[in-house]
Amino acid sequence: VGCLMYLTVTRPDLMFVVCLLSRFMAKPREEHMQAAKRVLRYLKGTLEFGVFYRKGSELKVKAYTDSDYAGDIDDRRSTSGYVFLLSGAAVCWSSRKQDVVTLSSTEAEYVAATSCACHCV
Repeated sequence: VGCLMYLTVTRPDLMFVVCLLSRFMAKPREEHMQAAKRVLRYLKGTLEFGVFYRKGSELKVKAYTDSDYAGDIDDRRSTSGYVFLLSGAAVCWSSRKQDVVTLSSTEAEYVAATSCACHCV
């Protein structure tokens, strides 16, 4: 999983699954190994994916954020993520469990948007 974490520097599409797998590394089971192998097969099939920057395009910054609601069944915390795009290319992204337990999907989305806005500034 450590090598997969290194790959998330250039592969934002891996961020969620790598963060999810890393939660179980203290006591991994067979199903976690199978999931890691599935990620490696996905990588093999998507070698052309990555972050690409093109010159000459208009510099526009966009940010997208999203969250699930109580996605972790053990502690009921939500997972949120965001991505910043510069001229359509990802320049910053994150996916992680929220620090607080939210009481609604709206609150989980609000926490995700707040985290995104803090990183934007």
